[in-house]
Amino acid sequence: MFVVEQRKTRRYELRLPLEVIRTGANRVSFAGETKNISSGGVLFASDILTPVGEPIEYLIALPTGPTTVRLHCMGKVLRHEADKPAGEARGRRTTLAVTLERYEFQRPKSAREPRKQA
Repeated sequence: MFVVEQRKTRRYELRLPLEVIRTGANRVSFAGETKNISSGGVLFASDILTPVGEPIEYLIALPTGPTTVRLHCMGKVLRHEADKPAGEARGRRTTLAVTLERYEFQRPKSAREPRKQA
């Protein structure tokens, strides 16, 4: 049986630190790690379970040598899967597939601070 790939964009297997900062109207702070990224979305592991269709806001840390640039992303939850059976709720991780609808780069704080005049 042939399975036809229906994705429109290529996925890149990248393990990068991720932080969810908002789900729906609620501010949150949950750490996670990306599993793969494409121009249209991100698959990541986290400790949160967010309803499908819910807006989500997240940060992805991009290492750029001695500093880290963060990608501030907004999208919505497409699907989620528990990484462990339901009976093992303690320490349960979830894999979330989310869209990448809007983003902006955030410079490190030290780069945003004005330079002192001598």
